[in-house]
Amino acid sequence: MMPTALSEPPLALGARAPARVRVPDRERAFALVQRHGWNSTAFQTLEGGYSYFFHGEDACVAYVDTGGAWVAAGAPLAPPEALGDVVAAFVEAAQRAGKRCCFFATEERLHHAAPDRLRSVRIGEQPVWDPQGWPAVLKAHRSLREQLRRARAKGVTVRPVRPEELEGGQTHDAMAHLADAWLARRRMLPMSFLVRVEPFTYPEHRQVFVAERSGNIVAFAAAIPVPSRNGWFLEDLIVAADAPNGTSEVLVDAVMRWSAQIGGGWLTLGLAPLAGEVPTLLRIARRTATAFYDFAGLRAYKAKLRPGAWTPIHLAFPRTQSAAATVVDALAAFAGGRLMRFALRSIASRPMAVLRTIAAAVVLAPRGVRALFGALRERRRTEARDVHSKRVV
Repeated sequence: MMPTALSEPPLALGARAPARVRVPDRERAFALVQRHGWNSTAFQTLEGGYSYFFHGEDACVAYVDTGGAWVAAGAPLAPPEALGDVVAAFVEAAQRAGKRCCFFATEERLHHAAPDRLRSVRIGEQPVWDPQGWPAVLKAHRSLREQLRRARAKGVTVRPVRPEELEGGQTHDAMAHLADAWLARRRMLPMSFLVRVEPFTYPEHRQVFVAERSGNIVAFAAAIPVPSRNGWFLEDLIVAADAPNGTSEVLVDAVMRWSAQIGGGWLTLGLAPLAGEVPTLLRIARRTATAFYDFAGLRAYKAKLRPGAWTPIHLAFPRTQSAAATVVDALAAFAGGRLMRFALRSIASRPMAVLRTIAAAVVLAPRGVRALFGALRERRRTEARDVHSKRVV
């Protein structure tokens, strides 16, 4: 389920250059994250590409404009008692701008705060741990202990990264190179929005560990704060192709122990997309789109770390809005606002895999596919209008 300073521009680690944001707006958003950051996505909204809708002095919504919609990253940054009012204000502002809107990666709290304004689609679940209980998890599960032993036996060591190392220099460059190589190995084309790899923003407020072997960085883990939960989100876990078995587990172990040491009481590895009791069309996507994304594998990896609980994650949207159109809007956010271009590039890279996925979905859920393709046609018209408008200007 996040994504700006690198040795190259942000395109080095993402699909599209982020929108320019005024520094005062980002600093206002940063203060609100510190006061009201409850969702795991909260700190991610300080990374590249977000615009901010402020409501009064103590609330905002971080979102991306896809052309046809404003897609918010998580729930509003606001006091709990104000969430419903902020949702209403954001929806009204989007409608005045001629846009649809939605809130991606929300939890039950938002739906309890705005039950008359929003409906939702479950899009997956996130695992949650209490870091204080991590030693007991290790004690109870020999397989986890064995993974740690394997990595250490191969000479893998872990160390924390100082904030100044994230601002430039050898460690910074090695991490950037490792992230680029990792992205190049992915089945799916690089994406934007909440899955951009950006481990260098606000370095003094995140915690990064690197795994080294023979003096070389072979993996890194980057955790960002979730202040209102006294917790952390292990946002990035990037491992080299030739890293020894157990390297990722050694990094998770370091993050868990560090979080427990500083008194942390909540930690997540983020969204496992399409996991759990999702709607029929999304279950079909989980089964048929494996050529592009290993949904089951990601969920299984997180499960083997023995979380204490799984929290449902939703895509929330106004009750008057089409669910199919909203799903397409969310996909457009991850495609950097250029969904049709992203789709065409995906087809060009793996044409037979795309055709098999579509054919299976049509057979298994024809009504849902018709609705989705109708929304995609509307999206294509929106993108065409945007291109025409830019040419006229």
